Amino acid sequence: MISISQVTEHIDEQKIELVERKGIGHPDSICDGIAEEISRVLCKKYLEEFGVILHHNVDKILLSAGETIPKFGGGEIIEPIYIVLAGRATKELENIKIPVDEFALQAAKNYLKKALPNLDIDCGVVIDSKIRQGSIDLRNLFKKEILANDTSFGVGYAPLSELESIVLDLERFLNSPRFKEIHPELGSDIKVMGLRDGNKLKITVAGAFVSKYVANLEDYLSKKEEIYGKMKKFIEEKTEKEFELFFNLADNPNEGSVYLTICGSSCECGDDGEVGRGNRVNGLITPNRYMSLEAAAGKNPKTHTGKIYNVLAEEIAREVYNFGAKEVYVKILSQIGKPIKEPLILSVKISPFEQELISKAREIAKDKLNSIDEITKKIIEGKISVF
Repeated sequence: MISISQVTEHIDEQKIELVERKGIGHPDSICDGIAEEISRVLCKKYLEEFGVILHHNVDKILLSAGETIPKFGGGEIIEPIYIVLAGRATKELENIKIPVDEFALQAAKNYLKKALPNLDIDCGVVIDSKIRQGSIDLRNLFKKEILANDTSFGVGYAPLSELESIVLDLERFLNSPRFKEIHPELGSDIKVMGLRDGNKLKITVAGAFVSKYVANLEDYLSKKEEIYGKMKKFIEEKTEKEFELFFNLADNPNEGSVYLTICGSSCECGDDGEVGRGNRVNGLITPNRYMSLEAAAGKNPKTHTGKIYNVLAEEIAREVYNFGAKEVYVKILSQIGKPIKEPLILSVKISPFEQELISKAREIAKDKLNSIDEITKKIIEGKISVF
């Protein structure tokens, strides 16, 4: 069933807006990234061996922070980061054993090398796989028409507000390969928090520095100031609003206390992580918008509606917006065991509430539901990010 209704309050009409983005090196994002990498690897292995994506949900990754003593120019690892890989996956089919744990461990290491290039994989982290076989009733859903393996909902909206775009783009700018070539001292654990109070913005950034690229306190402060200047310029090009920018506010140079790490992430010494505690499917945490609390990363991209419907809702919202809407919200609800292309409800809220747009929104929703297989394919290929 498809329902169309009217948006009654636009995001830019709200006095206070909050937006957060946890960068790729944040402990929660690390867990999301590992979970998603394992799922993609398993999908490819299942397809190669059996021609079908078998049951799996590897969305229960936990990171326990290590202990280090970072020093200017280097540092010492006291206790490594500990990562537990958990969830469910098909480990045997038709008397054929599937080395799920082996695939998962290698996928986790490969992801860590990309997200935390300054982490010593050999002595800086311990990875333990506790992935178990899935339940029989859920495995059986893969033998029939593609059925939802959970009762869950997904939400999406378009377009991003100005503040949302600034927060998202700023983190991606700071973690881009080009920026890292110039500033290798800035690690990938970058958190951006944005506040809009009426027509004024306040952007707070926390960024872990990599100790081997910082000679001393003066060098840290100099590099911090240079990065601050580039962030300020970046934001100035994105908005005409008045704004304030804050960077590593917890620093206390008088006491020699600054945000210094060995690998560029707080997960080495102070901050634990878990799948689903960070960014939503659109890459942001947005309390002013409809949000799903679903941990999408690591869930099966073929049958788990908690993942697929969040991506689908985003795609429907963007396409309706591109047709001419001012603002769009989409909610989709599944029922376990029911066909994934037949949700219990697909709700679209649009503005302006005009007949041509209403008809187009309904048409887009139907077309997107019928092309869910394309979403699965894009997720496996890594063309769609879910965090």
